[in-house]
Amino acid sequence: MDLVRSTRRTFLSWTNCLLAGSGMTELLAADSKLMPGEDYYEKLGVAKIVNAAGTYTALTASIMPPPVQAAVARAAKSPVRLAELQNAAGEYIARLLHCEAALVTDGAASALTLGTAACITRANKQAVHNIPIDLAGLRNEVIVQKAHRYDYDHAIRNCGARFVEVETLDQYASAFNDRTVMTHFFNAAEGGRIGREEWIRGAHAHGVPCFNDAAADVPPISNLWNYTGMGFDLVTFSGGKGIRGPQNAGLLLGKKELIAAAALNNSPISDTVGRGMKVAKEQIVGMVAALDWFLSQSDASMETEFRRIAERIAAQLKGIPTLESNIAIPDTAANAVPHLLIRYDQARVKISPGAVMTELRRGSPSIELNPATGKVRQGGLPSDENTIVVGVWMLQPGEEAIVARRLREVLSKAAAA
Repeated sequence: MDLVRSTRRTFLSWTNCLLAGSGMTELLAADSKLMPGEDYYEKLGVAKIVNAAGTYTALTASIMPPPVQAAVARAAKSPVRLAELQNAAGEYIARLLHCEAALVTDGAASALTLGTAACITRANKQAVHNIPIDLAGLRNEVIVQKAHRYDYDHAIRNCGARFVEVETLDQYASAFNDRTVMTHFFNAAEGGRIGREEWIRGAHAHGVPCFNDAAADVPPISNLWNYTGMGFDLVTFSGGKGIRGPQNAGLLLGKKELIAAAALNNSPISDTVGRGMKVAKEQIVGMVAALDWFLSQSDASMETEFRRIAERIAAQLKGIPTLESNIAIPDTAANAVPHLLIRYDQARVKISPGAVMTELRRGSPSIELNPATGKVRQGGLPSDENTIVVGVWMLQPGEEAIVARRLREVLSKAAAA
């Protein structure tokens, strides 16, 4: 016992001397006195924006609610064993969302890659170290509707997958062969003749997993379990959009066997396609906290609040010649929340919606409008070349007044020209 105490005293004495000699004691003391909330955007000269667009990645997606920010900050203070955290988070999320298994990923695009890798390697674990270069003996054909091809195909092709396009049910049935590894469905696609249930039945008839990309498709909240409940073997959601978690977090939900196979392709395991898709402890905790927060909300209360914000902006624009406004919800699965649509006669108000967008972007503070502004039917909204689209759901308290004031300034000036 004396030896233990002596050894401990010696160790602590040695540690203190080392810290003092290296200046670490001063650094640790300074760290505890760091100014809370230092504004690094200002320090780095990066302009803050008012987000009247939506949950777009290029605009850093959503703002995490205060309890999620607090959970992330607290998680940053303590190291843990990453595998233990991932497993515990996955089990908790699976219970919460009524699915077999779950994995927190490095965004929804990462989930697409890991889910595809899972399908390719589930029958051959050694293949984890070979894809996407060496595909000898592996299935790698992914069946997709032609209308469901999109920019995120690359996340699937990262695994060495090859797409086989179909348009009809007959073509779908004929496309399956001994190289088919997966079928893919883009949940928010505005085209395609084959519905979700038919798509699932076709895949399962051939014993092939069926993947659904529903990245931006909440609210409604129930979508978080609707698609796995429908029979999709894998489903992905973005963490940084409607769920309001960290931007670089996502969810991969689905069958236990496939989620386990996805984890074997994921960081921190080296020599895998997912090694660069690192998920930090803060992302994992932030994703869990965001789900807790999101499930405490209701679809009705969120829609009511978004409509109220849109109405407050519209009320400040009354009196501008020919201006009319209405509130619309996209008729696709993605971003299905109220948006404010503003229309006017450009012969009377002599500025195009695109030019209004530019003026608001140039101002201080800089304001970003929804990219459907001035576009004919984009993102499921009934917009056209005469429409300004304001996405209200990412506006922070009080920012609707800033947006309304700037819109009124720019439009009133154009009306007087």
